[in-house]
Parts: sequence; C-alpha cells; structure tokens
Amino acid sequence: MNTKQRILIIGGVAGGASCAARTRRQSESAEIIIFDRGSFVSFANCGLPYYVGDVITDEKKLLVANTQLFKQRFNIEVRLENEVLEIDRDAREISVKDLNSGQVYRERYDALVLAPGASPLRPPLPGIDLPGIFALRTIPDSRRIREWIVERQVQQAVIVGGGFVGLEMAENLVKRGIAVTLLEMLPQVMPPLDPEMVTPVHDRLMAHGVQLRLGDGVTGFEQTSEGTLIVSTKSGEKHPADLVILGIGVRPETQLAKDAGLDIGDRGGIRVNEQMRTNDDHIWAVGDAVEVRDWVTGEWMLIPLAGPANRQGRVAADAICGRNTTFRGVQGTTVCGVFGLIVAATGASEKTLKRVGMAYEKVYLHPGHHVGYYPGAKPIDMKLLFSPQEGRILGAQAVGEEGVEKRMDVIAMALQNQATVFDLEEAELCYAPQFGAAKDPVNLAGMVAANVLRGDAPIIHWDKLADDEALLLDVREIGEFEAGHVEGALNIPLTQLRDRVHELPKDQKIAVYCQVGQRAYYATRALRLQGFDAHNLTGGFKTYKAVQ
Repeated sequence: MNTKQRILIIGGVAGGASCAARTRRQSESAEIIIFDRGSFVSFANCGLPYYVGDVITDEKKLLVANTQLFKQRFNIEVRLENEVLEIDRDAREISVKDLNSGQVYRERYDALVLAPGASPLRPPLPGIDLPGIFALRTIPDSRRIREWIVERQVQQAVIVGGGFVGLEMAENLVKRGIAVTLLEMLPQVMPPLDPEMVTPVHDRLMAHGVQLRLGDGVTGFEQTSEGTLIVSTKSGEKHPADLVILGIGVRPETQLAKDAGLDIGDRGGIRVNEQMRTNDDHIWAVGDAVEVRDWVTGEWMLIPLAGPANRQGRVAADAICGRNTTFRGVQGTTVCGVFGLIVAATGASEKTLKRVGMAYEKVYLHPGHHVGYYPGAKPIDMKLLFSPQEGRILGAQAVGEEGVEKRMDVIAMALQNQATVFDLEEAELCYAPQFGAAKDPVNLAGMVAANVLRGDAPIIHWDKLADDEALLLDVREIGEFEAGHVEGALNIPLTQLRDRVHELPKDQKIAVYCQVGQRAYYATRALRLQGFDAHNLTGGFKTYKAVQ
C-alpha cells in the first residue's frame, strides 16, 4: 500500500494493538492513531488474577507495550484517556473527548477500526454498587482489589461466577490466605465444558478449601454495620464477605457501533464479514465486541478470547491494506489452571451439538500423560466428539495435572484442518519416556474412536445404560470390584474370562466395563470374536463416577 491513509483505531488492547502494529508492517506511509479511554495500551488482562494473587508482583510485567514503544518502534501515535464519543459515517470523522482536559475534538479517517472490547456484566441486583464489590477487567481494577485486600485485611471473599476469571481468582485469593466461597447459578463450573468433565475441577476446588455452591444464583448484596458484606442467594443462604468478585461474564461494547447505525447481530456483537469489515465499507471491527462464526457449527457466536482477537486484528489490517485475507472463524480453544489442575477444550461441546441438532458420537479415555514406567506419570481424562459418519473431529475436552494443553493443541490443529479420528490414529508425535508414549494420548483417542466406527469395539454410554437391557459385566479384579462397582454388575476378571466365558449368555447384549476402558476393550474384542454381542462402556468406572 503506497497511498497515504489515515487509519484510526478505537481500543488499544489485543485486537486494536495487533491491528495497528500489523498495519504499520504493511505500510510505512499510513498515519495510524490509537484512541483508548483507559490509562494503558496493550496490557495483559489475562494476567490480572495472578497480579492480584501476587504470582506476578511487578505491575510493569503486565504491560506488553506502552505509548513510547508504539511511537519509537512503529511510529504509531497512542492517545490514552481519550474517549471516542461518536462516529460520523457521512463525514468519516470521529468525535473524541480528552478525559484530562475535557476538550472535545474531531478526527478524520480513511479507515476506522473498532476494538472497544467487552465490559464485565453487573446485573441490576440490590446492593450491586456497594463498596467492596469488584469486577476484574483492567489494571486499575486489579490495583483497587489489591489495595482493598490490604487496607481491609480481607479474610473472606465471595466469588460470583465459575468461569475462567472466577476459578483463577479463587486460586489466587486462596494463595493469599483468604477463605473463598464460589457461587455459580449453573450446576457446574466452566459452563463451556460438559458437566462430567468438570467433576475433577469441583473436587479440586473443595480439596483446597473453596466452599462451592452450585445451582444457586445471587439475589442481592447488603452491607453490615461493620462495613462487611452479606451475599444472599436464591436458596436463602447468606454468605458473609469482606470482598466480592463478580466473574459472571462480559458484554460486548457496542454502543458506538449502534449509535453509528452499524449492524448488530443476534448475539449482541458487531456483525462483520470474513475481512472483519462492518456494513460500512470504511469501518472494521475486531475482538471481544464482534460476533464470529463457530468453526464447527457455523453459528454466530461471541468468543472473548485473546488469540482470536489478535488474529482478527491482523486480518483487518491486511484487508485495509488491500490484501486478500479472511478470518476463518473460531473453535473456542481454551485452557485454565485451577490449583494444579489443567482444564482444556477445543471445538464444540456435547451440549452445543445437542442444541444445534448435529449428529455426533463420543468416547472417553484416561491415559497417562507419559509412559507409566517413567516416574511421575499423571492421568488425563479425555473426551473426544466426532461425526458418526466419516469420523470428522467435532470437539474435545481434557482434564489432568500434566500434558493436557499439549494434547488439546494437537487436536485443535486437527479440528482446524477438518481431520478425522483416523488422522489422530495415524498422527506421528514426539515420544520419549518423560514426554509421552509410543501411543500418545492423542493417538489413543483416535484409536478408540476409530475402533467404534469400524465396528471393532461398539460402545455404550453410561448415561444411556438405564435404557438398555444389557448384562453388565465388570472385568476388573475381585479387589477392585469389592472396593466399588455398579449395582447389578457381574464380576468376571479379564484374567479369568476365557475360562468362564460359558457363564455368559449369547442371546443378550453384554455391557463390559473396567476402571478406565482398556481391559474392557480387550474383553469386548475377545467376546465378540466368540460370537457374543459385547459392547464397551466407554471410559470405564472412572467415567461412571463422573457422570453420577
């Protein structure tokens, strides 16, 4: 791009900053100005809970860049504490207020990029604005929380919401010696995941002293005569708190776009095309304020994640500079750390696939993150969702202490490339004893799913077992069976199965299970080769306990 353009960007965090820097790398002649009503540009808001928790002790570490760096390295002007009030599409001008001087002025643009982000939800509940109730979205928010903890000598905190921010704040407050109660109106934390996959997260939270209250929404807040807070819930419980953190989600900042007459989608975000362009040819939008296409379902959705926001900024910059570029959509690849537990997901959940009516099959497995003979192997609880026709990967979720995000990244790339479970089966991945296994957990997930599709090891799901009249066969050892089993199960250990196969009926379906699924697979194959109608209960007794 050689023609000099004036490119104005509203918002200077992930999407806006990425767009500005990318535009400069495409054009030395363009005039680029970032406007942000906040006091910081390009800061790491994903690190804020860890700053509150003193894991990150130096606030400056949260600053990815500053105004001087943008000017010196990229020749980009950044105007902080300057709020854009209005977009005049006909004149191609914006109205800006300098929040320090109060001056209102106008700026002309050839291309305008909206990257205003999203704001924390604050529902209109009684007492929501009382002192001591905070949301966490910016560096000043984290400062205020840190100061409140010290000044009020906070001993008890209530966190409202069990999403990423809620869980990360729970961990960091506990690390600061603060007793935490976590309230979630849904029956599970981490709502994007399927409920059985977050059972280990619930257990881990409670093991670290978090008082977990699920299925109980907040109805209001009160202040006591001592200045502390009382959080009331629908169940009638009242939770005392010195500090309340609101982590109930975010809402896209779209008022500027609405006032300018730009299209807003059904989900409440700015509607854009594949080049991140709005319905105005001179205006683009990126980041948490826009709606994007779900890569799996094709639905419009809101995904407030830093990775997609950065990629959208690059796409918008390339489009402004005349390059042929598209944003392919979002598959929602996420990871969260909770008291040493890693929770990760990519693609569609089972809940989503049910809601949109997409056909799917699923398997569960619990492999070690590396070979068992090398010290320190940790199990990974995995769930893989795939098309029952061609085996195309639709989504995956995993929980464990080690190696979880590595496997989810591999599956995320496979999903992005519309790969199948047969591709996972054949994937060639790194192996050394301390890092994995010759059959990596990713390979195993593909193998288990491929066995289902080939008919080698048909499966039954625990949540459907009550509707099935199958004989329930437990092939674990006697001691395992006596320590806990499914009511009504017949116990024939795998080591005895060939000698006792005559005890099983050939005219009845047999549902086989073990602890995690592997021995049941061996038993299922042996029985099927002898003419029995055997099916593997996917995920074994471990998954059974998770779905109860």
